[in-house]
Amino acid sequence: MAEALIDLVDIGANLGHDSFDGDRDQVLERAAAAGVRRLIVTGTTVAASRKAVAMAHAAPGRLYATAGVHPHHATDVDDAAIAELTELATDKAVVAVGECGLDYFRDYSPRDVQCEAFAAQLAIAVETGKPVLLHQRDAHDDFVYILRKRMDRINGGVAHCFTGGPDEMQEYLDMGLHIGVTGWICDERRGHDLQAAVRELPLDRVLLETDAPYLVPRDLPEAPRGRRNEPVYLRHILEATAGFMGCEPEELAAAATRNTERLFGLPERNRG
Repeated sequence: MAEALIDLVDIGANLGHDSFDGDRDQVLERAAAAGVRRLIVTGTTVAASRKAVAMAHAAPGRLYATAGVHPHHATDVDDAAIAELTELATDKAVVAVGECGLDYFRDYSPRDVQCEAFAAQLAIAVETGKPVLLHQRDAHDDFVYILRKRMDRINGGVAHCFTGGPDEMQEYLDMGLHIGVTGWICDERRGHDLQAAVRELPLDRVLLETDAPYLVPRDLPEAPRGRRNEPVYLRHILEATAGFMGCEPEELAAAATRNTERLFGLPERNRG
């Protein structure tokens, strides 16, 4: 691939994770060398969202942030948390509300509490006009029920770390969502549904992400130490996804970056 044609944005990296504390600058340098020059740092708790915003302020134009609470931490979503998330979401560095949604696979928070926290964060997205970064695992029906009632007042969103099949994907596309593809697509054990889905994914709805330090691609030539995923591997995810979508990596990279800029309001880059 011609290096000059690759300009990628990692739309979901947990860059505030403590596994990056010792070499965060080097992680960003490696990513940039692979064409991943902009990243959206995911907020998964109030504290993580606060940290993501601070990181974005320290690297304007390179890092952006989301503000939200992952369903695993839904029991922490009280009035004070909603107030702070709402304030954070108005920050210019924050490009989306989330990561929010439902997770019935782990059930770390009671399901009714997850639903309440999800609805409360969708209300923040409506109030602030920001799109949503969405999490769903084993909770499709409730997730769709809660989201569909509000989607016409929300400024777009992405099914973050999508792992479902074609039917689930189509339902999300019909609601106007984008689809976030991670290294799950490289998993020969669990990635079959996603691989089938992306074959039908329109180029104008695809986004690319690593979810670093999680979901390291299983088919890397050499597994990273500690199996820590990094934004540098977005290039690998791009190539794998392009193969399943039946297009050239350069075409997919350009489309995914345009989609990211449009959805999250990022400045457009001159790509020549």
